[in-house]
Amino acid sequence: MTKTVAVIGGTGNEGPGLARRWAQSGNYKVIIGSRQAEKAERVAAELNEQLGENLLQGMDNEAAAQAADLAVLTVPYSAQAPTLAGLKDALQGKVLVDVTVPLKPPKVSHVNVPEGGSAGKEAQAILGEDVRVVSAFQNVGAAHLGDGHDRIDCDVLVCGDDKAAKAEAIALAEAAGMRGIDAGPLQNSVVVEGFTSVLIGINIRHKVKGAGIKITGI
Repeated sequence: MTKTVAVIGGTGNEGPGLARRWAQSGNYKVIIGSRQAEKAERVAAELNEQLGENLLQGMDNEAAAQAADLAVLTVPYSAQAPTLAGLKDALQGKVLVDVTVPLKPPKVSHVNVPEGGSAGKEAQAILGEDVRVVSAFQNVGAAHLGDGHDRIDCDVLVCGDDKAAKAEAIALAEAAGMRGIDAGPLQNSVVVEGFTSVLIGINIRHKVKGAGIKITGI
């Protein structure tokens, strides 16, 4: 059975690129979620036009979470807690892949460790133990997701406490044209999230858009 993925906050920078790749792979049914259903429907329509097929739907975040088998959260850190608090009931018993990075403007190239240890751990605390939270996709530049290439030269580090949930995220990475790598427990997400600020700094200093991470030796 084809699983349904809801991209919560899927109208921002990273969400549409991931959604497009998952829809194009043919491995998933994909829903774009947004606070406003109309905005989600508009972005879904734009992506469908790019693909030449009606592969994506747009819904408000709650309806998207309820309809999905697994959800992917792609909102700014400032919106993470209120978004998840409102979706807690809809996400029970499901996998949530959290893409959140706890950036602290204006110094987004400086690593910020939040009070809860990491954005992934904070998501788990909000949702409770019946939602299997996985942290992934933080180190992939949005420019790569929309470049049209089948493969992206970047690995996806996947952190989580549930092996099956991590396998779901690794499968999502492969469907999006990347290699997913098990990076250990959710505790390790503090390092993976922090790498995003390091990469932002590299992009700024070297005047590039797509610095990423590759794991050697595997």
